[in-house]
Amino acid sequence: MEKEMLTGAEILMRSLEREGVQTLFGYPGGAIIPVFDALYDHREKLHHILVRHEQAAAHAAQGYARSSGKTGVCLVTSGPGATNTITGIADAMIDSTPIVVIAGQVATGFLGTDAFQEVDLVGITQPISKWSYQIRRAEDIAWAVSRAFYIARSGRPGPVVLDFSKNAQTEQAEYEPVTVDFIRSYDPDPEIDYKQIAEAVALINEAKKPFALVGQGVELGNAQSELQQFIEKTDIPCGCTMLGLSALPSNHRLNKGMLGMHGNLGPNIKTNECDVLIAIGMRFDDRVTGKLETYAKQAKIIHLDIDPSEIGKNVPVTVPLLGDCKKTLALLTELVQAHKHTDWIESFHSYEETEFNQVIKREVYPTEGPLNMGEVVHAVSEATRHDALLVTDVGQNQMMACRYFKFSRQRSIITSGGMGTMGFGLPAAIGATFGRPDRTVCLFLGDGGLQMTLQEFGTIMEQRAPVKIILLNNNYLGNVRQWQALFYAHRYSFTPMMNPDYQQIAAAYGIPSRRVMKREELEEAIQEMLTTDGPFFLEACVIEEGNVLPMTLPGNSVNQMLLEC
Repeated sequence: MEKEMLTGAEILMRSLEREGVQTLFGYPGGAIIPVFDALYDHREKLHHILVRHEQAAAHAAQGYARSSGKTGVCLVTSGPGATNTITGIADAMIDSTPIVVIAGQVATGFLGTDAFQEVDLVGITQPISKWSYQIRRAEDIAWAVSRAFYIARSGRPGPVVLDFSKNAQTEQAEYEPVTVDFIRSYDPDPEIDYKQIAEAVALINEAKKPFALVGQGVELGNAQSELQQFIEKTDIPCGCTMLGLSALPSNHRLNKGMLGMHGNLGPNIKTNECDVLIAIGMRFDDRVTGKLETYAKQAKIIHLDIDPSEIGKNVPVTVPLLGDCKKTLALLTELVQAHKHTDWIESFHSYEETEFNQVIKREVYPTEGPLNMGEVVHAVSEATRHDALLVTDVGQNQMMACRYFKFSRQRSIITSGGMGTMGFGLPAAIGATFGRPDRTVCLFLGDGGLQMTLQEFGTIMEQRAPVKIILLNNNYLGNVRQWQALFYAHRYSFTPMMNPDYQQIAAAYGIPSRRVMKREELEEAIQEMLTTDGPFFLEACVIEEGNVLPMTLPGNSVNQMLLEC
């Protein structure tokens, strides 16, 4: 039987459908027109979201992936279209987010000639992606797509880039489905060393003051239930990284809060008091460890991770447990003895009281003065019964949201961790509404980050994406201003922001809005936002020179936290 001959663009469509893709975020252009033409006939199965800037396509794909657990896809043209996705690719790489970026490229006959909108995308993205490949022939498309999705979602997830030459889009080839599930020298599911499991079990059984650090790897590995079973059997308290905050319910008795520079007092101090430190799917980022020379020197360290490059990279490890944490956690739980660490757990309480009295009380429960960022975040979380999906931009809004928003469900936080990308929030939140249309998506951002991707109000307008946008407007680039106040004698060099009337902008895009300046109006405004169908823009005018506390100052030990400034 003669096989069907199809254009490369059509082969791409069928290959994407075979991978289960339903949603794409993109922007057309000359070098990708054949693909968009083929997409016209696949609109019922492949839902394309037209963003207003290619950077937003990458961030929206990230939001889609992080919320749904699937692989995000974005489709852009060559040259500036491709380079506009670079920030999102780098962000996805450091935060382990599975996305596939498909970019048009000039025809192979023009490669290397500086043709119109030609750029060496493979060369640019190789250092910031799991795999970057140029498709030059139509017969290679099915293989390349299957391999791309396999690499993006397997092992430690990450971004993959397909640079798609225009001639490969228009040429014809036989289409035969391809399944790539093995690549020589690529080991996404490392074999577990049972001797090391036994060594870890012995350390855990002997521990008097064990402490677990919970990272996003628990969410990526779908190991939330395994984590809970492990800590409940061993009675081990936990601290969560920013990206791992929703891996464990906020109200779980063993969840002691957030780690890191603006984390909770107890977990940071206890990191330098515990005798066994169990790191689960986290990478010992500098914002978590503080000064490495003084970090957890008293502790035996067990590190569970699927990526061998992370083990021992920053912090020396006593027992490395390489493998999928869903498997390694289950093995530990099966073999460890049941314990009670009542006195150790109770020792966190005094730090919780200190933090509440000196920081949380005045930030979340003020009785006078301007609105605080923390009280707005807390009020929204309470109004959603801690059941919403949180998306943040970067800066003070991010730290406050992560500190005071609470979680009852897994995969409930989407934020730019390792890259710290301002402008991430709005497009990521749009992507999240498509990844989880059944959930309320609450986006917190600042006036600086909002203006970096403000054009995506157009995407919200067209799609009626039901993002609940909460702007914490302090008329500053707040995080930089805080550092300028602490370390640069209040010399506010180019951090004050001149802001437009955001309500007028929202109205131009057909997005209902409300501005709140007094706390007496806050509860009613939040209810209006949550009960309004579709998108809503809530501008909270907050204290201009508010600070995020506690804070571990740069270069200090993780347990040296500033409570006032």
